[in-house]
Amino acid sequence: MMKILQVDFPTTGPFGAQMSEMLKGLAESIANEPGLVWKLWTENAETGEAGGIYCFENLETLNAYKDMHAARLAAMGVTGLRFKIFDPNIPLSRIDRFPGL
Repeated sequence: MMKILQVDFPTTGPFGAQMSEMLKGLAESIANEPGLVWKLWTENAETGEAGGIYCFENLETLNAYKDMHAARLAAMGVTGLRFKIFDPNIPLSRIDRFPGL
């Protein structure tokens, strides 16, 4: 069963186009992670936060990614990571036109 991972952390940026340019290689790496169905990148320059919402094929691939990504972000100097795991409600999400489900 698919699982959703929400990740966020405090950051001073970059945001917007600068983030897109700077983190393109990271996005390409994430796209190749086993079990990843999709990722939505999130950012809020006003509150100084960034992260993402991920959909994985199952809890095992989600947890493997979460552990690896936490270590990778820590190596990049990112602190204050917050992880939340959810089950998607697919019937309701389809009604509300969520793409990719």
